Amino acid sequence: KTNNHVVPCAEDRIEQGSIPLCMTKYPPIGKEHFFLTANDQFKLKCYNSTTKMCRKTVLGPTYGSPIRKMMIVPTVEDESTNRFMAYITDDKVGLHFLPATGNPHLAMALIAHPSRVSNLACSFDGTYLFTAGGPDFAVHMWEINIAALEAQCKLGGEDLVPFYGLLEGGRDGELFAELEDLFYYAQLRHQGISSMERREISNKVPLTEVPFIMRAMGFYPSEQEIQDMLNEIKYDEYVNLGYYQQDIDLGRFIKLYVNHRPAFGLSPEKLLWAFTTLSESLELGKGGIIDRGDFLIMLQQKGEFMTETELAEHLATLIGFNREGGTCEEDANPEEEDLGYIADKLPFDINAEILINEILGFSMTVDPPATEDTKDVIKSGAA
Repeated sequence: KTNNHVVPCAEDRIEQGSIPLCMTKYPPIGKEHFFLTANDQFKLKCYNSTTKMCRKTVLGPTYGSPIRKMMIVPTVEDESTNRFMAYITDDKVGLHFLPATGNPHLAMALIAHPSRVSNLACSFDGTYLFTAGGPDFAVHMWEINIAALEAQCKLGGEDLVPFYGLLEGGRDGELFAELEDLFYYAQLRHQGISSMERREISNKVPLTEVPFIMRAMGFYPSEQEIQDMLNEIKYDEYVNLGYYQQDIDLGRFIKLYVNHRPAFGLSPEKLLWAFTTLSESLELGKGGIIDRGDFLIMLQQKGEFMTETELAEHLATLIGFNREGGTCEEDANPEEEDLGYIADKLPFDINAEILINEILGFSMTVDPPATEDTKDVIKSGAA
């Protein structure tokens, strides 16, 4: 007996660094069953309802704030075609065509209430949406006009055109040219940089090269995020074709990159917040500074597992002892793979500026957290 309350039968962790904000059942527009989630990083994710495997990650609507609630709009017609999702953000209501692909022209939003939107509902036939406000004590009824959204989608372009617009500089920009060069360089790397055999260049690269191209583009996914990307490509057409995808072409890679990278890039404030959180933890308690030994221990024991050899190689490359690429392209010097040797080259006390600018090499200007003495000086100066 549960005394009339719902008891969860199982719990699954589906995010690493993001926070899931809402979810809904995905409509039956394919042969598999999914549920759809939205997180605080403006991403929509499809999970297999049985295996809980993340099968697709796409860029969601970016209208000021993440999606707070979403629901599939009902239909009285064929449930497998022309489906769309209604959603609300902090102060907006919008519609999104399904399936979601990351194309920004598939979604639209309007300001619903002057302060905030507290809830969303839909009529049984999918004709109207209802939104409830906050301090305004109002409920608004919205008539759904799919023709306007369809026109927006057509004007946004087809195939890769909308995704070119999400790259800095577009189709003719430097970012696309760099991505194209890296894509073909990955084929050479896969065949062996020093190989004297005849090269065979195609329009596809093996899935094993995807993480290297992503990192070369300045996007540094975790191992779990890499696995999600590879699964997304590998199982994409498995139900329809009966076999796994083992490679990816340039167009599909552009979509993968745009959908998986951070929606607004990597900010210095986010890095500073992460470092401050670690340096002010109960285990360290030094406030703004991390001891070199503690820093190395955290890298190996906190978060995703990293071996001593992997850590030594990555640090050696970051601080300039290895050539760019490390053992990905050539054998490393055994001496350079010794973690003790590399650790001696790091500062004994590591602060946010040293980590971000000197070790990671992001060349970002950050204001490190002020010490107690500095705070007293600031207060006295202000007085």
